[in-house]
Amino acid sequence: MSAGFGERARAGIAERGPLCVGIDPHAALLAAWGLTDDAAGVREFGLRTVDAVTDRVAFVKPQVSFFERFGSRGIAALEEVLVAARSAGLIVIADAKRGDIGSTMDAYAAAWLTPGSPLEADALTVNPYLGVGALDGAFALAEAHGKGLFVLAATSNPEARELQRSRSAAGSTVAADVIAEVSARNAAAVDGDEWGSAGFVIGATVDWTDAAIAAFAPVAPILAPGFGTQGAEPRDLRPRFGAMAQSVIASESRSILAAGPDGLTHAVDTRVAQYQEAAHG
Repeated sequence: MSAGFGERARAGIAERGPLCVGIDPHAALLAAWGLTDDAAGVREFGLRTVDAVTDRVAFVKPQVSFFERFGSRGIAALEEVLVAARSAGLIVIADAKRGDIGSTMDAYAAAWLTPGSPLEADALTVNPYLGVGALDGAFALAEAHGKGLFVLAATSNPEARELQRSRSAAGSTVAADVIAEVSARNAAAVDGDEWGSAGFVIGATVDWTDAAIAAFAPVAPILAPGFGTQGAEPRDLRPRFGAMAQSVIASESRSILAAGPDGLTHAVDTRVAQYQEAAHG
């Protein structure tokens, strides 16, 4: 049996470090790269990014909204980028933040996690705030196919604070409850010290004490946006994530993509070296 997503993520971090390069073709970035703000532009942007990061990082994270805005042609461009990235051996995290109930959520999961699907990725970001149980079908499909989920837990956007930090009757925060419920699912699915395949989105700028979250078991990958433009730096990885730093996938987009197509490989190599230094410093 092939390794589950958690173990694949673990191997990726060990081999190439935690950096995950976002593929976020903002209109301003397309212009800076000399590309058109259309489906052809986002296709070229995505494929150039894949070429630049292959054999340098383990992870890429296409933000699907920037492709969706061009309708069917944009989705076709995304399909090409996904295939190119996975064919290059990159671990592809589709940042779609899907969340719904019943057969609708099952259909979202099937679109992104079914082998051979036009939109097949290695993992998908999902929203648990209709209830973690509403994601049951996605958990089952991911486990069946060796795929991963990244469940939104404690995000750094200020709009989420009131909801995610609110307290249940037991006194725990909603974010902590999400982590506990998903961790229980991981515990039932892994053996020994294996990493769980249902990971979490926890912002790199989140104060864990404020969010009332703590180290969890079994270990599972943490997708951490907020490095780079949003303020967190590689040297912050261990201080901010403590005992869980080993499992962090540090997501950066604009801080790297702003280097442009000619400077992209240098920007990636520089950042990879900074994460290595932080890990061993």
